[in-house]
Amino acid sequence: MSDASWGGVTQPSPGHPEAPPAQWLPRAQLQGLLDALLTRGYRVLAPVVRDAALHFDELKSVAELPVGWRDEQGPGRYRLAHTDASHVFGVVHGPGGIKRHVFAPREPLLQIEMDGPGQGFRAQAVIPAPPRTALLGVRGCDLAGLAMQDRIFLHDRFPDPHYAARRAGLLLIAVGCTRAVATCFCASMGTGPAPSGHYDVALTEVEDGFIAHTGSDAGRDLLAALALARAGAAMLGREREAYASCAGSMQRSLPREALRDLLYENLSHPRFDAVAARCLSCANCTMVCPTCFCHDVRDEPSLDGASSLRVRDWDSCFNPEHAQVHGLNFRPHVRERYRQWLVHKLASWVDQFGASGCVGCGRCISWCPVGIDLTEEVAAIAAAPGARS
Repeated sequence: MSDASWGGVTQPSPGHPEAPPAQWLPRAQLQGLLDALLTRGYRVLAPVVRDAALHFDELKSVAELPVGWRDEQGPGRYRLAHTDASHVFGVVHGPGGIKRHVFAPREPLLQIEMDGPGQGFRAQAVIPAPPRTALLGVRGCDLAGLAMQDRIFLHDRFPDPHYAARRAGLLLIAVGCTRAVATCFCASMGTGPAPSGHYDVALTEVEDGFIAHTGSDAGRDLLAALALARAGAAMLGREREAYASCAGSMQRSLPREALRDLLYENLSHPRFDAVAARCLSCANCTMVCPTCFCHDVRDEPSLDGASSLRVRDWDSCFNPEHAQVHGLNFRPHVRERYRQWLVHKLASWVDQFGASGCVGCGRCISWCPVGIDLTEEVAAIAAAPGARS
């Protein structure tokens, strides 16, 4: 697993020779880790089973974690099943991820109050003041997605103060993936299965506990409170084997290096007509994507006209109104909207931000109602690249 640089921070992957020594966290001490976070005043959000899917929710006890649960995913399919296994993090991921905890689906931006008829108005920025938050159970693909959100909202010309307020003080405890579901392809995108990038602590779950790596002063301070033993060479060998096995089990992939040119050279490929005949333009894929950042800003005046609230809501390039300008919609058909999404995500995103907009999580495949698979679409274009733009 190579190093990664995201959000201005470069960290080795777990097991890299330059990484700090790994420690051993017995499963019985996982509650101690949670207690240490709560004692430090963190609100802890972790994956829990709710409404037949996995969601990040507030955690008070490790008993609320999805012990023994497994997920089955495929094109247009997501199912959870309880097993006799003792693994705490056996479910790879759910639809939500962690994006919503920094880039809120609905964000008040500005409060406007009228002083009275003919007397002007007052405008006050609405900046959130979230509690200190620790995210426990963050996967490598979501770390990569968060790094891209940082690139967009923090490290461009105009940093977003609302995103910055939610991002500041966020403590990240990653969990590496030792199993993959059928829709995963993070190995081909260089974002997993081992977590790398900006984490404070990274855990690898093995049979009877966790191999713990630290990536920040906050992470080292947190583990120091638990007085853990150093992980031995045999444990680290098991960790490397688990990640290699997980990567080798992935059934899907994307040709990351060739994608940009392939898509630019095939903008008129007939495959876009074929996929448009199936696509519902429902925007599910963009809602579950860890990197999509399209949004709309609108004003909500009060009924009495005395005040107004300016809000930012998630939007999608699949919504017809997204391409509506005065007197014209420049993407009136599903074909153009799907092509915009695929080409931006995998090609022009590289020109715009210096990296692919896809982290290989496969959520867009699982949560598409008709099971459209972007890896299948890319393969079809690559197999018959005769219709070039």
